[in-house]
Amino acid sequence: MSTSNHDRVGRALEILREGLRPFVVRELKGHYGKYWPTKATEGWRNELSWPEGEEEPHLDAGALLRMMWEQWNTVFGRTLGQAERSLVSELREVRNRWAHQERFTTDDAYRALDSAERLLSAISAPQATELESMKMDLLRLRYEEQVRNERRRSAGAAIQSQGTNGLKPWREVVAPHPDVASGNYQQAEFAADLWQVHLGEGSAEYRAPAEFYRRTYLTESLRRLLISAMCRLSGRGGDPVVQLQTNFGGGKTHSMLALYHLFSGVSPRELQGVEELMAEAGVSALPRVRRVVLVGNRISPGNPSVKPDGTVVRTLWGELAWQLGGREAFAVIQADDERATSPGDALRLLLNRYGPCLILIDEWVAYARQLHDASDLPAGSFETHFTFAQALTESVKLARQCLLVISLRRRTRPARHMPWPMTSRSAASAGGRRSTACGTR
Repeated sequence: MSTSNHDRVGRALEILREGLRPFVVRELKGHYGKYWPTKATEGWRNELSWPEGEEEPHLDAGALLRMMWEQWNTVFGRTLGQAERSLVSELREVRNRWAHQERFTTDDAYRALDSAERLLSAISAPQATELESMKMDLLRLRYEEQVRNERRRSAGAAIQSQGTNGLKPWREVVAPHPDVASGNYQQAEFAADLWQVHLGEGSAEYRAPAEFYRRTYLTESLRRLLISAMCRLSGRGGDPVVQLQTNFGGGKTHSMLALYHLFSGVSPRELQGVEELMAEAGVSALPRVRRVVLVGNRISPGNPSVKPDGTVVRTLWGELAWQLGGREAFAVIQADDERATSPGDALRLLLNRYGPCLILIDEWVAYARQLHDASDLPAGSFETHFTFAQALTESVKLARQCLLVISLRRRTRPARHMPWPMTSRSAASAGGRRSTACGTR
């Protein structure tokens, strides 16, 4: 039995409720304390269902979105921005339309799924992945429907016009890529996803180093970034900290993927254009590098992560240590992870012990803006994270062979200030000062 668009929207609202509930309850409880349901529902006239014997009321998607909207200025506006407020407003309307059994077109359903996925991504809810998959399935169905309609029109045409110049119709000359023609495309086909590649997922175009470099045009700014990275991780100069400051879609994630694959252990001969860059940098061989990937909207500050070896990671510095050297490296800063305190100079010791190392941090602001002023989250307070950011950049500068690359998306109004060091190199679309060889700029 086929699934209707109304059913898809209903399922999206269920997923939205699952992802929003922990975040909404945590934020309201942190602000109002034990009696948050009473404070957050003043004037609701007993509209909230409270099952007998339960400590907390039943909250469906409509109630959660209403709480977020009404408590925005007091609670949620401190961690989320105007874009998320607009999503809350739009999703409230979607929920009302769904409850009144209104019709949803395919475009309406896709927009509802996309808005819900964006809101969950903003709070680092893992349920966003399921919505992303639903979006791709819906796009595939829409493509198949368009193909069927086109075939019906072609079959029904009694006479096909012939060009006077003898040229064939473009659809007979230009064939779409096989995955597009079959409708079997994935999210990785639309945008680079550093976290997905780090997990070993996605299409070969982004996941496989050789294929990635075969399809990547090495712009002058990207060449400078890669040369500087070779220098730094080979111990021959280069900038220790690089900021990629771009607008949305400016290529920051693609630049990070280029660095990630450059030090993947694959032979430079297999990476198109890399041998030329090595010659320009004066580097005869690439070092073996430990890579750390931290993506702010994929790591939740409110939900500890349990690793395959049983290690429980609560903070961003705990995640960094575990990726560097597993349980052994994590043990160095375990006490600071459990207490949500900045590890300080222990970071420098870790970076030297497990170097050379490449640290890629994407969407750091998206992670930091979810933190509170009080230490009521497993990841710690915003001030503690501020201290960690300073300690990390200073430790990278002092470490022998370590490179930290941070991506910052330019915003009209930043949610919170983060301490980006003055000693780092700021780059737009992986640009920056000219570097033709190690140690010369």
